[in-house]
Amino acid sequence: MLKRLKSIRDWLSALEAIGDLNRVTMEVDWNLEMGAVTRHSMDLRAPAPLFERIAGIEPGFRALGAPGGLSALPGKTYARLALALGLPANAGGRELVSALADARARSPIPPILVDAAGAPCKQNILTGADVDLMRLPTPLIHGHDGGRYLQTYGINIVRTPDESWTNWSINRMMMLDHNRLGCLIPPNQHLGIIHAKWRAIGLPTPIAIAFGVEPATPLVGGMPIPEGMDEAAFLGGYFGEPLELVPAETVPIDVPATAEIVLEGHVSHTETAMEGPMDEFPGYVGAGRSAKPVLTVTAMTFRNDPILPFSVAGAPVEENHTCWGLPHAAEVLHLLRSAGLPVSMCWTVLESANHLMLVALRPDWHEATGLESPEIGKRIGELIFASKAGFGLPKLLLVEDDFDVTDVAQVMWAFTSRAHPSHGEIYFPDEAVNALPVFLSKSEKAVFKTTKVLHNALLADRFDAADRPIRSDLEHGWPADVRAKVLGRWHSYGYQG
Repeated sequence: MLKRLKSIRDWLSALEAIGDLNRVTMEVDWNLEMGAVTRHSMDLRAPAPLFERIAGIEPGFRALGAPGGLSALPGKTYARLALALGLPANAGGRELVSALADARARSPIPPILVDAAGAPCKQNILTGADVDLMRLPTPLIHGHDGGRYLQTYGINIVRTPDESWTNWSINRMMMLDHNRLGCLIPPNQHLGIIHAKWRAIGLPTPIAIAFGVEPATPLVGGMPIPEGMDEAAFLGGYFGEPLELVPAETVPIDVPATAEIVLEGHVSHTETAMEGPMDEFPGYVGAGRSAKPVLTVTAMTFRNDPILPFSVAGAPVEENHTCWGLPHAAEVLHLLRSAGLPVSMCWTVLESANHLMLVALRPDWHEATGLESPEIGKRIGELIFASKAGFGLPKLLLVEDDFDVTDVAQVMWAFTSRAHPSHGEIYFPDEAVNALPVFLSKSEKAVFKTTKVLHNALLADRFDAADRPIRSDLEHGWPADVRAKVLGRWHSYGYQG
């Protein structure tokens, strides 16, 4: 039974209860200090920092760093993500991916409208000339960023002109002044597709950005569900009950009722501003500025004492890797299952900065399909790389599901010991890719195309069933009675852990 947390405040209370939230009560500076504290907290897997006093920002306005970070709490590595998805704090990576993948087979439940008068996000309403983005605790995150990035963990909400499709997603946006943002809107992403539909009829794109939303929402905003499918309805299907929305004030869009902050406005098709650089998910310092569409904010609503979550993009592991990597693995798992393939798990290796996804087949895949590993590998690669989920994935690793695929140490062992150095790869030329990976050449970036690869580390078709290699570890190397005896006496040997 999933335990739905309907607001970020309920989620923060749950984190605090297990010791994974740190209230920073001393005054901090939005100018680089908040970003540096958050970065170091992620490196240590320390509790998420909630900044409660920010220099130059009016009392009550707060900011939350590392909302999708990993935890050093024993047995609770994915606690922030697990609690967000309604799972126990000690749920493992496999459980998170499976929960999202399983929900893809359930019927969506559309959201419902509730009374705006009682909605927390409507406690304060500013429109027109009263809008002032400078009131928000927007950090200058990295030392080389081109500006203060307000939108790094909020939900962009746009709707097609015919109102047939509403899309929720996350894309970076840089603050330009008191009521304007410079927006990264990739044309091949769903936000860009809907933006183009408004351009086609000669109107600016209405948009709302909701910050501090129900905690499961960013993971679904990062999930590559199909074009035309509403994320809000998918999330309703996931929890088995509808999300609660309220109408925006100045645009024809509905927004989450419990959001901490909501911005409304229109994205221009003619006005641009220089945006960037910003450190990004591949893990390198950002470089380069370019003209981006301008969003002019027409309304700003917020809760009393609002909280602005933000992400410090960069070297793994951070929110781009968790809230992008896990939902992408779930969508690929659903895709391959739907194709009838004997896939038991998919896992984006978070430490690879989303450059490598592992696809684990049932150990009996060879007997079940009658295929050789190059055949099934080619089919899997073609399916994934042709999908929206595969757009940002340059590398796949194909293995049997006979080890912990979420443990990067075991992944490296399986990869290096099983993939043949001369014929263990299958290449897929001229595949679509985003332009951020540093391995791309200038010509590849210009056309958004590259050669992708699947590393074949399957063993079942290379050995008879009785002769297949078996991992040498405690489970497989000692009889059950010896294992039980050793584990039962572990503390008697003088060990504490």
